[in-house]
Amino acid sequence: MKIASHLGPAPLDTLRLEEIDAQILVIQLNRPQVSNAISTPMGHELLRVFGALEADPSLYRCAVLTGAGERAFCGGADLKQREGMTDAQFGAQHYLFERMNRAITSCPLPLICAANGSAVAGGLELLLACDFAYASKTAVFGFTEVKRGIMPGGGGTQQLPRTIGTRRAKELIFRGARFSAEQALAWGVVNHLSEPGRVLADAIDAARDICTSAPLSVTQAKKAIDLGMQSDLHTGLFVEIEAYNRLIPTADRLEGISAYNEKRQPAFRGC
Repeated sequence: MKIASHLGPAPLDTLRLEEIDAQILVIQLNRPQVSNAISTPMGHELLRVFGALEADPSLYRCAVLTGAGERAFCGGADLKQREGMTDAQFGAQHYLFERMNRAITSCPLPLICAANGSAVAGGLELLLACDFAYASKTAVFGFTEVKRGIMPGGGGTQQLPRTIGTRRAKELIFRGARFSAEQALAWGVVNHLSEPGRVLADAIDAARDICTSAPLSVTQAKKAIDLGMQSDLHTGLFVEIEAYNRLIPTADRLEGISAYNEKRQPAFRGC
């Protein structure tokens, strides 16, 4: 596995990695017995994996984040592990989770979430940190933190309003309410609903389609969208042109034009 040399010798105990077609990395949260809840070891391991992808984005062309089993994608932080933590221990763990979420949000590769089941609390934050998401028709979603004396702290109060609008996000977060897969689709939280057991396969199909695109083009488009959406329109248009201009001198641009005129599939090399 290409990423192995970037992860160091320590094994991954809470994640399972799989390469698809040598171009796609599937990252599976692998604690199904506890709804794939995020523990301190999982936080460290996600940070290692996404740190490796940031260090060498050429390893893969796309990544998929999913969970083991069909009941839950991720139920959020492992509350049993948090029982009895001191304030200092709780704060240290949360700082780890903050770094983890930033690494996922900043992933240089296209990152698809395949929500095989429920995505609540920190699990929904993981989903929202991805570029887009597919979900099982049986999945449910929500931020339940206010029912536990805390609040979303891994990007939820920023990502959800940007996705579904401020007023709807406030209602859901203030009430700790859950919402259905159909509502998630209607509100733009997920892009597609799959039959139970099919969501990972559907996400891999989407990843394979992305892999047929010019990798530098996808990378630059992702940068333009992510940076531009944090700016006013005028600034965003400049961001777009700066990203576009980086593609003009590339071999893949010439290959794309040649392939079109020669009526063949392009062979992009990422340069």
